[in-house]
Amino acid sequence: PQAIDNLTAQQKEFDVKFFASHVTRRAYREAMKRYYTLSAISLVLLILDQASKLYVDANFRLHETVPVIRGFFHLTYVRNKGAAFGILSDNAIRIPFFITVSIIAMLGILWYIKRLREDQKLAFFALSLVFSGAFGNLIDRIRLGEVIDFLDVFWQRHHWPAFNVADSAITIGVTLLFIEMWREDRNKSKSEKKESTL
Repeated sequence: PQAIDNLTAQQKEFDVKFFASHVTRRAYREAMKRYYTLSAISLVLLILDQASKLYVDANFRLHETVPVIRGFFHLTYVRNKGAAFGILSDNAIRIPFFITVSIIAMLGILWYIKRLREDQKLAFFALSLVFSGAFGNLIDRIRLGEVIDFLDVFWQRHHWPAFNVADSAITIGVTLLFIEMWREDRNKSKSEKKESTL
């Protein structure tokens, strides 16, 4: 009986280790799959972002404007030394500050992506957009010390600050994140209501 108990205990220990190892390998594969997908999304957006900026820089004079939809959307070459709306544009520490913040944000996204559930595909896509956008503007800040903007949307005399492909990716990504948070809260509320009625 003692030998059988020992054998059973050893079998249980083996089963636990095997299960833990299987779960760990599965989690690793899932994480790597997400990072590969993130890399693909980032590569596409970085090419679009940097290629468009290089084109504008090579073919436009600074502050030159070319109408695309007259009275609403122009291509206008500007350079932004600060953040959105020119925040901290004249601050002496702006370059190291923005570079540091961008890197921290990107590392945080990489860490958070690993923790997402398998069904949180919208959140993953949203974070991928934000990561790609931050990366695109980070390249500008390292290379030029400022960001190239050229998408100029306005109505009459009311201009939205000029932006670029990277900014668009960040804005769409953040919007999708808010939608995902709203969906999560709604689903949680529904689950709590169902539990309360049981």
